[in-house]
Amino acid sequence: MRRLLATLVPAPLISAALLATWLMLNGSLSAGHIVLGAALAIVIPWFSERLRSDRTRLKRPGTALRLAAVVAKDIVLSNVEVARRILGPESSISPRFVWVPLDIRDPHGIVALAGIVTLTPGTLSSDLSDDRRHLLVHAFNVGDEAALVAEIKTRYEAPLMEIFE
Repeated sequence: MRRLLATLVPAPLISAALLATWLMLNGSLSAGHIVLGAALAIVIPWFSERLRSDRTRLKRPGTALRLAAVVAKDIVLSNVEVARRILGPESSISPRFVWVPLDIRDPHGIVALAGIVTLTPGTLSSDLSDDRRHLLVHAFNVGDEAALVAEIKTRYEAPLMEIFE
């Protein structure tokens, strides 16, 4: 039974996300939308499964939950900080590009780190070096480059290394 279910739904989280997205985009919980969304949620992962070059498993789900809480808190606090700086004098803004050296090697972890940096208001990941050892981050306000690098590495990269490596 379990094997049949795994064959039918090869990526249950992706299928659930597809179904939820379908229903939200249509703004309807009618039977027709649920059936069509469920069909798409099952069929799309079948076709896209071959496109996935490698799979990863979260090694520490508890760390992932703590990281999600940290990111959510940082998003809220960063929104307030960016708004405060935008509404204040222009001289208080010091934008800069900073190369962040990476210790993380897992490609999924690197993508997650780049996404977290981009989701946090006031920062944007803009490039990854060819050797995947440095992430270029644009920050809205940089007082101390070393402090920004240390914050990204301790708050985001270290937990991602626990999760993916």
